[in-house]
Amino acid sequence: MTGGDQHNVAVERARKRVKELRDFYVHVAVYVVVSTGLVLLDLAQGDGLQWSYWVMIGWGIGLAAHAASVIIIESQPASRWEARKLAEFTEPEEHNLGET
Repeated sequence: MTGGDQHNVAVERARKRVKELRDFYVHVAVYVVVSTGLVLLDLAQGDGLQWSYWVMIGWGIGLAAHAASVIIIESQPASRWEARKLAEFTEPEEHNLGET
């Protein structure tokens, strides 16, 4: 792999990472806005909080899983292994393309 190719791979990896983070931040923002609306709706019905927290708990579990996939799992050895394997399989393919 040439220096330019490595740079392109690094740029693509960075773009992917930025998109994943942006999508996560949008998910958090939507969660906060919708949860606030649900709590206000629940309170407006009288009798305090009756049901909105169940939605927030369920969605919060999904949000935590999203956070784990973006923040925690990305830094794990599996991601480094994946990057090494990608480079390992890409190099012979690029070499073969250069011979034709």
